[in-house]
Amino acid sequence: MAEQIDDYFTSVVSGLIPGESRPGVGPEDPIQPPFPLSVRGVLDLFDAQLGSRHLDLAARWLRSRGKGFYTIGSSGHESNAAVAAALRPTDPALLHYRSGGFFLARAQQVDGSDPLRDVLLGLVAATEEPISGGRHKVFGRRDLNIIPQTSTIASHLPRAVGVAFSIARSEKLHVPSPWPADAVTVCSFGDASANHSTAVGAINTAVHAAYQGLPLPLLLVCEDNGIGISTRTPQGWIAANFGDRAGLEYFEADGSDLPAAYATAKHAADWVRRHRKPAFLHLRTVRLMGHAGSDVEAAYRTSAEIAADFDRDPVLCTAKLLVERGHLSPTDALDLYEQKRAEVLELAEQVGELPQLDSPAAVMKPLTDSAVEAAAAVPERVDSDRRAQFVGSPLPEEEGPLTTGLAINRALLDVLARYPEALVFGEDVARKGGVYGVTRGLMKKAGSARVFDTLLDEQAILGLALGAGVSGLLPIPEIQYLAYLHNAADQIRGEGATLQFFSDRQYRNPMVVRVAGYGYQKGFGGHFHNDNAVAALRDIPVVVVASPARPDDAAAMMHTCVAAARTAGAVCVYLEPIALYHTRDLYEDGDERWLAAYPDPAKRAENRVPIGSARTYGDGTDLTIVTFGNGVRMSLRVARRLEKAHIAARVVDMRWLAPLPVHDIVREANVTGRVLVVDETRTSGGVSEGVVAALVDDGFTGPLARVTSDDSFIPLGDAALEVLLSEETIEAAAIKLVSR
Repeated sequence: MAEQIDDYFTSVVSGLIPGESRPGVGPEDPIQPPFPLSVRGVLDLFDAQLGSRHLDLAARWLRSRGKGFYTIGSSGHESNAAVAAALRPTDPALLHYRSGGFFLARAQQVDGSDPLRDVLLGLVAATEEPISGGRHKVFGRRDLNIIPQTSTIASHLPRAVGVAFSIARSEKLHVPSPWPADAVTVCSFGDASANHSTAVGAINTAVHAAYQGLPLPLLLVCEDNGIGISTRTPQGWIAANFGDRAGLEYFEADGSDLPAAYATAKHAADWVRRHRKPAFLHLRTVRLMGHAGSDVEAAYRTSAEIAADFDRDPVLCTAKLLVERGHLSPTDALDLYEQKRAEVLELAEQVGELPQLDSPAAVMKPLTDSAVEAAAAVPERVDSDRRAQFVGSPLPEEEGPLTTGLAINRALLDVLARYPEALVFGEDVARKGGVYGVTRGLMKKAGSARVFDTLLDEQAILGLALGAGVSGLLPIPEIQYLAYLHNAADQIRGEGATLQFFSDRQYRNPMVVRVAGYGYQKGFGGHFHNDNAVAALRDIPVVVVASPARPDDAAAMMHTCVAAARTAGAVCVYLEPIALYHTRDLYEDGDERWLAAYPDPAKRAENRVPIGSARTYGDGTDLTIVTFGNGVRMSLRVARRLEKAHIAARVVDMRWLAPLPVHDIVREANVTGRVLVVDETRTSGGVSEGVVAALVDDGFTGPLARVTSDDSFIPLGDAALEVLLSEETIEAAAIKLVSR
């Protein structure tokens, strides 16, 4: 198929009859009045189109020789170069994987890059590739303000909404931003991806924000080629779905007509820049050469259908325009085509011999560097007068013993006082102060620009955080319940966690995601409000998962997560045990032994809780109980009862579920020689599996057991206690283990 497209271009251009050059028309004059694109502009964009086309051909050439690893191309989409020309190089861009023309045209606007070589380096996974270092083929460069995306299912759209939102919000907060105050965020995607729930939710979020009068300068570019791999998009569907959407300005252009496409893109970009509202640019394109090099297009399209698209080839149409307008002869056009081929192939031969990542350490360097930097992060001190003025009196450390919920609240208030770029947002967090009152009073102290409610869409909430983080803000989003996180986990896995990996840490999206979770709520529940599934988080490389139980740890760990996010760009998930939010007592009613004082900022080093550090209660020598979350309180209660059976147990609160505090666990296990892992998550895929494996890997050979909740969803009411871990189960398992 690639050869057919190549041959067709050559044969058609060879047979063109050149037009007469028009007297008085210079390089800066419009090539086709009334469209504003100049002759020079068309020639520049033609160069970008030619480069994009020959990169696609070179990708297949490299693959055929076992040198290349990526053949999804931009052929038929090269008119997106006009979109780049219609924007400024300072406008942040999140690009579709067929936006090669855009990438090359954007590079024309900024000195210092070699975009052809950049793309080829990505195709061969060379370590010299300037954005991902050979980890993936992406369109991205920091000096071009192109944020790399690996998405094929529009998962970058929620982030794009967040970037657009952050442009105005940074200005309002007087916080430095990488984007100019009048910037436009551009996000391109395909017609098939436009149907994905992620895209639908992101576009709804943009319109929802604009409806409320919030500035949201976002240009959505749908590159509509009418087919997603082999599944056709119904004719007219994109226009019918988005063409008359209230609050979303709609523009449409034929990608085969470069001057018209530029004029429409310019109109759309200028409209967004002027009105600070979202717009939808429907760019009608054609897909040439199939989905990728391995795609046999003839299996689902007739030869007549395939051939009918050849005349819509934007590269061919631009060549026709230049020849028929008298600006190039057919020979000139073919010479430019062949010169670009030679240039690209020469570069392809060079990069095909370059080194690739050759060790686990090399592959994982962005992850390990991030983890090391996050582990070393230390919370900053804040000016005491400023803190007192913001927080008020008494200061948190002067209030006396606090509950876990209050400790989190005071820590968030401290963070907002310390960092003007910090934002707290989610469903019901502002006016209501959260379902459980944990964020109560924050909006009044920090203002509605920094503490605000969002629409009910977890993908939108996390996408907003991702966009804010990459834009210089410090987002602290709330997911109302752990079960709701699974609606949007790909925003953490596929977007948040991967950004440093696929940008070689040149881009980061710091965030601390607060999640209310776990079981044991009394009088309330069901599986959407009591959820104990964390496996989906623990297997995401380099994501930090904090799980505080006690009030003092909750405050200190929040400060640690914020410091890791700010200094290392870490993505932190902060799991809050709902059942312990307002708990006051430990052993008996009224003992108030679950309360704790807020960590004194003057004793920062002493009170710091580093990532991956556990906390041990007691000095028992008979048994080590390793646990977290609600299991800490239950295990401490059980440990007191075990004393009556003459069993001296120590309780280890892991505090961090990722990375696990393996060193501390092993140390405490070796003290007693017996370990019981108390895990409120499920038997299968639960935290205890990782703990047991870590002990075995380290050579621990003593008696070892675990108790968990059942492999069940959590039912409503008291029936939940039938499948959740209980103190009785912990006690019986402890006695049995020690009796071996």
